Amino acid sequence: MEMTVIRAGVLTTVQDAGRPGHRAMGLPPGGAADAFALRVANLLVGNPEDAAALECTLVGPELVFSADTTIAVGGASFESFPSWQPVRVRAGEPVGLGPCRTGCRGYIAVAGGIDVAPVLGSRSTYLPAKLGGLEGGALRDGDRLPLGTAIRSGSIGHWHINPSLLPAYSASPVLRVIRGAQAEEFDSVWLKAEFKVTSKFDRMGLRLNGPKLARTKDWELPSAAVAPGTVQVPPDGQPIILLADAQTIGGYPKLAHAIGVDQPLVAQLQTGGTVRFQEVALAEAQRLWLARERDLGILREGLAQKFK
Repeated sequence: MEMTVIRAGVLTTVQDAGRPGHRAMGLPPGGAADAFALRVANLLVGNPEDAAALECTLVGPELVFSADTTIAVGGASFESFPSWQPVRVRAGEPVGLGPCRTGCRGYIAVAGGIDVAPVLGSRSTYLPAKLGGLEGGALRDGDRLPLGTAIRSGSIGHWHINPSLLPAYSASPVLRVIRGAQAEEFDSVWLKAEFKVTSKFDRMGLRLNGPKLARTKDWELPSAAVAPGTVQVPPDGQPIILLADAQTIGGYPKLAHAIGVDQPLVAQLQTGGTVRFQEVALAEAQRLWLARERDLGILREGLAQKFK
């Protein structure tokens, strides 16, 4: 079974849960920018949560399948396709998403997953190194992708998941963070101000614009580990929030780090959106993470009753 790309949309790539374990070689984990959306979309079609799916940006692709199948879309919402529910599609029938109505990145899971060859244990596309996915790049019109065999089948009805399970997606989120290593070197204005998302955003990160954050120290910092969610402050004083394909080390001061449950909010921001920061303790970040995983566990068990 295969999927053919009629129109590729904007920056549509194959992504899964990423390839951890290679940071020492300078290779980031990568994977879905909004890992929550990927996991839930996969659950909705009976896949393992880490199965490979499509990630699209701002404008979704138009696809056609060689056999009847089930798909689900999570993350951003689109004009031409419902979100957060399984949908049965027929062989040869074009399926298009259209532009985003809300959010930035959508995830299209297909029963059986996308069966491109894994590289270093992952099917995710890492664009800077042309690694993984389909020939290491974004999809193009006419591309064909192999699909795996669905391991479960279920009854497709008019149902969707409870919206209360979803992150607080918004064009103007309050992003909860823990303090970074150099937070004390900046005035607390960053916790009171609103920052706007600029046009400079990609899978590596997004640049913000707001009040200039002036550092009180003038010495250079040695390069240190960074990760998705790290908030850095370059010399121009405008913060950068790192995303899935971010570098593994950096020399800019680390102001904060977005907590795990709020990183999907960052992945769904686009130009013109705004961000405010709210500091929380590490213990609270851990509590929220465990609560999110508990909710996903309940969803997982509930969906298991719908699949044979």
